[in-house]
Amino acid sequence: MLKIKNYKKILKKKNIFSKINVNREFKSIYGTILSGFLLIIFFYSIPIIANIGGALFIKSQVVENNSKKIFKDTLEGKDTQLSDNLDTQLNIKNLFDDIFDINEKSPTDVVRLNAATLDQLFKDTNYNLKSIRDKKIVKPIEINLLPAELKKIENSKKKKELFIKIVLPLILEENNSVRIDRKMLFSILNKNNNTSKEKLWLKKKFKQYGVVDNDLSTLKIRMDIVPVSIAIAQAAKETGWGTSRFAIQGNALFGQWTWSGEGIKPAAADNDSKHKVMKFKVLRASVRAYIRNLNTHSSYRFFRKERAIQRDNYTSLKSLELVEFLDQYAETGKEYTKILKKIIQQNSLTDFDDAKILPGSKKIKNII
Repeated sequence: MLKIKNYKKILKKKNIFSKINVNREFKSIYGTILSGFLLIIFFYSIPIIANIGGALFIKSQVVENNSKKIFKDTLEGKDTQLSDNLDTQLNIKNLFDDIFDINEKSPTDVVRLNAATLDQLFKDTNYNLKSIRDKKIVKPIEINLLPAELKKIENSKKKKELFIKIVLPLILEENNSVRIDRKMLFSILNKNNNTSKEKLWLKKKFKQYGVVDNDLSTLKIRMDIVPVSIAIAQAAKETGWGTSRFAIQGNALFGQWTWSGEGIKPAAADNDSKHKVMKFKVLRASVRAYIRNLNTHSSYRFFRKERAIQRDNYTSLKSLELVEFLDQYAETGKEYTKILKKIIQQNSLTDFDDAKILPGSKKIKNII
């Protein structure tokens, strides 16, 4: 048997050991180079991976909470990147889609109740303004059309009360819809990340309020109620307490103009004039269009700014102060706001500012 000692001598003679050593040294050098190359690739890739990951993370966020700071700075008159564009630009493409939906879904055979029938209906349901002033609770009675006999009611107080009873629930219902949206908006703003459902909701509201560049500060300013006293006063002024031709024939409570949509041409308009008074199938559509108009048109941006400031400083809106910022609503300017203030004061309309309509759904019940 060949001994190990002799076996090593044979290998050494044939120079096999030296070949093995060379191979080992070569493999060691190759491994060192490969390891170094892998380390270089790894460290070079770290910044790229970090940037990609950061970009994906940022892309997944819809709302950044610094919008609250931008909103506050803008109201205080400080310079911000958004201050020049805040609440002045308007995308009208989808502005009235939901209002058109009301018109389209309204039945063509809506019944117009006469004044006597309405008066009896209100008595039977114990719906009266004195009770509302005392208890601040309004029954959800929706009247679609004004009675044609309003003009014939000689008793001014009776005519005014009937008109208020008709429009009050409509204004409260539309304000409640805005409150529900506003509650949803602030819930979203208090989150760092949003669900896909919330993102779709925001996208819809940006369109609905005509917000350009998805500016959250603008949406926060625009998405708010119109005080009930102001809405009633403007409806009374624009329609002569519901007796105007536009109100009876077109359910137009607020005299809004249109150059392209369906409307009624004013009798006193020039032959060259192309504007009409907007026409609606039901009164509620007119109320929604009015609130949307005040909440989006650039002419009323100072009204919205004052409303936002009041929100920050008071527990409730001050309608007699806020109404002064509607001087752009009519050509008479400040004289118009004086008339509105007089209507509010003479008819004690501020009594209705904190009135609540009885809930017709769980959503409304949650905000009352």
